[in-house]
Amino acid sequence: MTTTVGVRKILDLKRWEFCAPLPTATVAASFVVSSRHYRQQQLYVVSNTVAYLYQPNEDAFVQLSSPALGGTFGAGACGAAAGFSTGSTVGAASLTATGGSTSTIITNQTLARDLRGYSVQILAGPNAGVTLTIVSNTIGSNATITVATQASAFTASTVYRLMTPVWYVLGAGTLASGIFKKYCFATNSWVTLTQTGLPATISTDSKLISTPSWIDDGFKTFATGTATSATGTTLVNSAKAWATNQWANSQVRITGGTGAGQIRIITSNTGTTLTVPTWTITPDATSVYAIEGNDDYIYYIGSNAVTTYRYSITSNSWTTLAPTAARAAAPTTGMSGHWVWGSTEADWTTENAIKNGRYIYSFRGGAGMVLDAYDIALNTWVSGITVSPAAETFTTGTKYAYVGNYLYIQKDATGRWMRYNFATQELDGWSTMTYTQGAAVLGDTAFDVTYHDGATDVVYIQMFLNTSTVNLRQMVV
Repeated sequence: MTTTVGVRKILDLKRWEFCAPLPTATVAASFVVSSRHYRQQQLYVVSNTVAYLYQPNEDAFVQLSSPALGGTFGAGACGAAAGFSTGSTVGAASLTATGGSTSTIITNQTLARDLRGYSVQILAGPNAGVTLTIVSNTIGSNATITVATQASAFTASTVYRLMTPVWYVLGAGTLASGIFKKYCFATNSWVTLTQTGLPATISTDSKLISTPSWIDDGFKTFATGTATSATGTTLVNSAKAWATNQWANSQVRITGGTGAGQIRIITSNTGTTLTVPTWTITPDATSVYAIEGNDDYIYYIGSNAVTTYRYSITSNSWTTLAPTAARAAAPTTGMSGHWVWGSTEADWTTENAIKNGRYIYSFRGGAGMVLDAYDIALNTWVSGITVSPAAETFTTGTKYAYVGNYLYIQKDATGRWMRYNFATQELDGWSTMTYTQGAAVLGDTAFDVTYHDGATDVVYIQMFLNTSTVNLRQMVV
């Protein structure tokens, strides 16, 4: 039976519901990172040595092995989730099978989880271009993944990646080995990544922001089409009239036809032509493409500085960006950082002037009300974006959750929630959480959870209260 949502504003009052209490109370700098996969697990990091997975579908926590983060846990600790996994492998865009059949892929990974319901994407080799639901998998080294039967057998030339959760976590304090790690759900492992290129000290408040192509249970595409031609470094659709460089730093994926499975970062574009690093197989007029968020990049902002950093998953390296216009002032305590990809407003979805997927919005915090945005395509900051009215201020204890058209915000530890509409630039009241919170502490512990039933989505905003074990949720009416 299809879910019907019958709640109505005014008629139905918003009510915060109790969920399972936290096994460990929120403390200064503890934070939550939401995976964008169908189980919607939340990684709750309490300290350098304590972390839990929260599963909204079971409303329950399980403790993970120690992250053993380097540095000194405190202000500035943060995380982000990526859309794909290469398991325990570091600095790679994909994995290569060791063999298979028409319905099995023998991996080169030691899998530790039941991955049924998650997906595997085939990038090259037999069946290139398909993304398949995992039916089952074995546990242990060179684990075998079973999928629906395909036309061709998977072989040792099959190149793939797992569409399973990976959380990237940054500790705080003076840079040290192990301060930046990933937790891979599929392998149940913490893996140390490079910290070279980050600021010498992680402090004050900060955010990691990913821009994944895979969100919840499928790809989030901003434009699709069929190429009319291509060269070794371009893809052309002569029917388009894109704005110059509107797609720069997004990715294009060949979803069908010649070259299917290939993914490239777009370096620039004209009205009809995308320029990319060299194709392995040059697309042609049969090639179907999708333009999406960039799976490879994670952005870092904060530590009381205007500097913007970018991490490449596939090269395990950090780059200090040089925006055309720097951020006007540094973000500080109570800051935010969210990639906006799901607005339904026409001026955000129109392909030739699209805004979805292009901007990272960030309130500066610091008991102020200033909002800035980083333009990913043009590598520039837009400072002092309109917020109307602009009398509210955000600082320690503030929590944020992004859903569609809105950024939902709890002011400090007041329990007062409001929402900012990116398209209309309006801030309005949303809800009041009346349960008592403890002292306001740094660290964002709010997130969204969505119940999916076909075309029906029922969205909840959920939060772990300040200095508390209380875990609450409220339906977005």
